[in-house]
Amino acid sequence: MAFFRLLQRTPDGDIVFREPTSGRVPAYAILSHTWGKDEVILQDMEANAGMDKAVSKAGWRKIQFCADQAAADGLHYFWIDTCCIDKRNAVELGAAINSMFRWYQNASRCYVYLSDVSKSEGAGGEKAWKEAFRTSRWFTRGWTLQELIAPRLVEFFSSEGERLGHKLVLEPEIHEITGIPEKALRGDALSNFSIEERRSWAERRNTTIEEDGAYCLIGICGVSMVLNYGEGRNHAFSRLEKEIHSMYKGVDFEQFAVQLNLASLPEAARFVAREEELAKMHDLLDGHGHSSRSAVVLHGLGGIGKTQLAIEYIRRHKEKHTAIFWLNANDEDSLRLSFRNIAQQVLKYHPSTGMLSDLDLEGDPDRVVDAVKTWLDLRNNTRWLMVFDNYDNPRTPGSSDRSTVDIRRYLPESDHGSIIITTRSARVSQGQHLHVQKLTGLEDGLKILANMSRREGIEKDPDARALVSQLDGLPLALSTAGAYLEHVTTGFAEYVRLYEASWLKLQRTSPTLNSYEDRSLYTTWQVTFDRIREQNAASAQLLKLWAYFDKQDMWFGLLRHACYTDDEWIQKLTEDELSFNEAVRLLCEYGLAHPEPSLGQRFGSEGYGVHSCVHSWAISVLNSEWDNGLARLALTCVASEVPSTDVDKWWLLQQRLLQHVARHEQFTMNGNVDVEGMEWALHSLGDLYTDQGRLAEAEAMLAEAEAMYNRALQGYEEALRPELLSSYLPALNTMFSFGDLYVRTGREDIAKIMYSRALAGYTAVQGPSSEWCKQLEDRLQALQVASIEPNEDQAESIEMEAPKSRSLKRVFRKLGRRLGAG
Repeated sequence: MAFFRLLQRTPDGDIVFREPTSGRVPAYAILSHTWGKDEVILQDMEANAGMDKAVSKAGWRKIQFCADQAAADGLHYFWIDTCCIDKRNAVELGAAINSMFRWYQNASRCYVYLSDVSKSEGAGGEKAWKEAFRTSRWFTRGWTLQELIAPRLVEFFSSEGERLGHKLVLEPEIHEITGIPEKALRGDALSNFSIEERRSWAERRNTTIEEDGAYCLIGICGVSMVLNYGEGRNHAFSRLEKEIHSMYKGVDFEQFAVQLNLASLPEAARFVAREEELAKMHDLLDGHGHSSRSAVVLHGLGGIGKTQLAIEYIRRHKEKHTAIFWLNANDEDSLRLSFRNIAQQVLKYHPSTGMLSDLDLEGDPDRVVDAVKTWLDLRNNTRWLMVFDNYDNPRTPGSSDRSTVDIRRYLPESDHGSIIITTRSARVSQGQHLHVQKLTGLEDGLKILANMSRREGIEKDPDARALVSQLDGLPLALSTAGAYLEHVTTGFAEYVRLYEASWLKLQRTSPTLNSYEDRSLYTTWQVTFDRIREQNAASAQLLKLWAYFDKQDMWFGLLRHACYTDDEWIQKLTEDELSFNEAVRLLCEYGLAHPEPSLGQRFGSEGYGVHSCVHSWAISVLNSEWDNGLARLALTCVASEVPSTDVDKWWLLQQRLLQHVARHEQFTMNGNVDVEGMEWALHSLGDLYTDQGRLAEAEAMLAEAEAMYNRALQGYEEALRPELLSSYLPALNTMFSFGDLYVRTGREDIAKIMYSRALAGYTAVQGPSSEWCKQLEDRLQALQVASIEPNEDQAESIEMEAPKSRSLKRVFRKLGRRLGAG
């Protein structure tokens, strides 16, 4: 390392220079501080005769502190800018300033000595020194910016040499003081931050020499440049800007430079950064240099934020590209118009461009496309970026649909440049895929809601947090909610109520969002749904049917019981598992559904889920008119899949069904579905609730089960006719199940009555030797109760002891009297 000299404290306490030999640099500490009027410089240290002068200066205190602290940390060497650089030598000074960032970055420890912060006992304690810390001059100086960012370990000390804390411990205060993102303070690669953002960190910092305002950013911006003190601040910044462009775009960048046309970009919402996705995009697009083409495909659900992510990437990394072009890839006409706009942009800055200057831009659009591609293919024109937005209708092999788009026709042919494609389809293969999914952090959702609603201090509001959870990390849904709440006094809890009660009307009456081309949730997904229906009508019908199930865990076994429907597309879904997989795969490719492998790991095949907002849309839009046929079909599927307790892993399968059972219980409780003739289904759901009773929650589960049996018995009431003894069986089965339920919840007295009446009924209908009678006799024996013959007294006791429900009393009364009379 040229001109890199270190200080060393010898065993006898002397401090001397040591210059590394053979390029081998030992571990060292480094000092960060603000300069005073009486600093020790190189000349004071060079000669033994000068050491007395060095020690007599005020600046010696910092040198002694650094030597002592380094020794305490087991380091023999240290470096201080005041006395380790020969500022008389312009070459050495230039090399040092260009290398300074690396020197701080490679240090084992960096000690920040704050001469204006005291931690002495009489200085007012922690509150006082923290207040002095926030106002320290160190945070206002230009050169200390790189000294804060570059080192891996930064420790702060008071003027007495007392440790105040390291950078990570004091991170909240430092972030508040400087505005520097926490990730930058933690050592995130500076390439993940735009040059504009990095320069903003120095906006409120000052330097004694005006040119140093630019020179102190050399390391932060990752460039090197010749120093020219006396050139002035503006000229120094102009040269810095040119060095940045040359580093990223090449030395000949000006002949291909085209200024970004902001009018071509969709209006950007108040972006909540997806740092992980942005870092991955940067790695894929810029992490391997510009020796070959790099392309990223952002795919995911409509409204998930793919376009916003592309815009944010441009904002952060625009300085790395000579030209950035935004194209609308929704259809062929839009793409051709985008290429004409590119030609106009290029000619605006380079009017003599041969392949474009003689071209009639209003003429043959294919010729315009070819001419622009020729310009992009030029050998030295390698640093452009093209964004193909809304490529949602890709042409697939063998497709004859003329509305689809073959993007290959519009891609430059040379192996250079960068490309971003946003799409709802996972079939696009022109780049490395990055699946953009819902926001996982509640805080990010709260930021979108706060930004769009312009309501402050909502971070800890329980109703706001509940609303964000309800909208489940979908930026478009959060933005729509925020835009609505900006203009009304409605609270967050009330919005949730409106969302659940009147989804479609709420979406239609919400303000339009210019930052999303489709502007609304229901039109966003309708476009995708129409394309899915064209490709596979069974996929579309599956999504419509999904509204009558829970949003989570749909699997083939659950739908196989729908095979007797008259709907040809549902029949196709249930032909075999391959047909089901084909239909659900298309929904996944367009982001409307997603695999949920963890739900199926314990039992059976893997399941699929839909986003909660998509489920709301399927309920309110695809099923704007209630389809009783689909509701009964879904109830049939769920009830038919309920296993008996003698099936292997029955408990796990029942658990998997619970969420779907709860949804159908809601339908039947509200009277939404006509269950005439489906009492068997309600009985099956009741059995499941009983089997999954979970005694720790006995009362709640009992209430659920009683409600299900109540509805089943209501359906049996009309079937109790003497001439049709076999019609008693469903009611007897229900009575049997009630007995089991009461045993499980410790109500053996009522269970005895239920078992006795069921036994009497089965004896009358099937005979005393039937399997049901034997099971009931075993249960009664276990309860130490003898088998009882039916009589009027028992019939009356059943009427009195039956669950306290009018309909149940009525049914038990009728059943008891009929059996007693028989």
